[in-house]
Amino acid sequence: MPYVHDTLEALRKSSPAQTEFYQAAEEVLECLRPLFERSPHYLDHNIIERIVEPERQIMFRICWTDDAGKVQVNKGYRIQFNSALGPYKGGLRFHPSVTSGTIKFLGFEQIFKNALTGLPIGGGKGGSDFDPKGRSDGEIMRFCQAFMSELYRHIGPTTDVPAGDIGVGAREIGFLYGQYKRLTGRYEGVLTGKSLNWGGSIGRKEATGYGAVYFAENMLAARGETLAGKTCLVSGAGNVAIYTIEKLVELGAIPVSCSDSRGTLHDPRGIDLALLRELKEVQRTSLEAYLAQHPEAHYIPAGDYPADGHAVWRLEGEVAFPCATQNELTEADAETLLGNGVTCISEGANMPSTAAAVERFLAAKIAYGPGKAANAGGVATSQLEMAQNSSMEQWPLEKVDAKLKAIMANIHRQCAETAAEFDDPTNLVLGANIAGFRKVADAMIEQGVC
Repeated sequence: MPYVHDTLEALRKSSPAQTEFYQAAEEVLECLRPLFERSPHYLDHNIIERIVEPERQIMFRICWTDDAGKVQVNKGYRIQFNSALGPYKGGLRFHPSVTSGTIKFLGFEQIFKNALTGLPIGGGKGGSDFDPKGRSDGEIMRFCQAFMSELYRHIGPTTDVPAGDIGVGAREIGFLYGQYKRLTGRYEGVLTGKSLNWGGSIGRKEATGYGAVYFAENMLAARGETLAGKTCLVSGAGNVAIYTIEKLVELGAIPVSCSDSRGTLHDPRGIDLALLRELKEVQRTSLEAYLAQHPEAHYIPAGDYPADGHAVWRLEGEVAFPCATQNELTEADAETLLGNGVTCISEGANMPSTAAAVERFLAAKIAYGPGKAANAGGVATSQLEMAQNSSMEQWPLEKVDAKLKAIMANIHRQCAETAAEFDDPTNLVLGANIAGFRKVADAMIEQGVC
């Protein structure tokens, strides 16, 4: 279909050097070909051209002072991509790899992820190339205050509600919220991921990891299997990975790996969750320190990784949870995983598998849950936090978790039913993209040209 090809070519010209954005857009648009053949009215309304262009792109300078008194300068971004279904919703990422292209790809993915939750939220994303690693609490506070001093003009509880992402946890959300309150004089639910003491939702920190596991449960149940007793590979060592591991242990699975930027940890007996949390949430140190208490475990420094992939995906397991970052799982990794007998992959991160790796998984017809479906639990629970803020309530964990579990089951159902509707029942990538797109596109048509 030349229409899809022409749109992608136009994107490369209008948004140069944004390879991750092209990758995300191409995956979605290629999946939409059968939909356009059945429903050409989407082309008549030029939905593709409209949906791949953000409604608003904000880029700003952030000046702040480090502990030595030196002025530092970073770039800040907020992409308000699509508000057809509700206020913009998506996290803030603080990491040196952040560029406008990174934020654009994340915001584009967020449109469809948010649509799949069934909740009234649009798609957005933001962040900065600031690196919080090695910075003092004072430096992080001053950076967050400088960041919010620009961002506050563009957000609000019914306009745009940011959350956390890589490099933005409860500490950063607290500093950001304090500055927003100082500048506006308003106490309102403008950020999610807040502390439980002042408007946060019980279960929000756990939600993305728990949701990825619930999605895997649904995929396996559709094949007459369970997670109990299965050896699981997990990448990452942040909130998503830690709570993926926690829920896996609770369900009787055996998570044997995790990773950070410095290396991969492999404990064939199962990861010691309490120790992992101590190392990463309290001490904020390298996973290598795990060996002091568990010398029988194996640590692989990042410098020893295979040239064509990541060490964690070369381990033996049955179910995999990529929970670190984009494009961490290569085609060579995919071949190894399939060769080692992995039959289920549930993505806890955004677009963690390269396009070539995804093709391998789909060709093998394994249970493969793409990030826009499998990791939607975090943003879904963020919306539940918004609902609690609006009613000035705080729900118990049982209520939040029950709603999260139901949302993930509904997302799986939508993806599976849509894939079957288009005669490719094992292809949840196709199902997720068409189901999410159709909901947003129908709302855009109903709201007219805007």
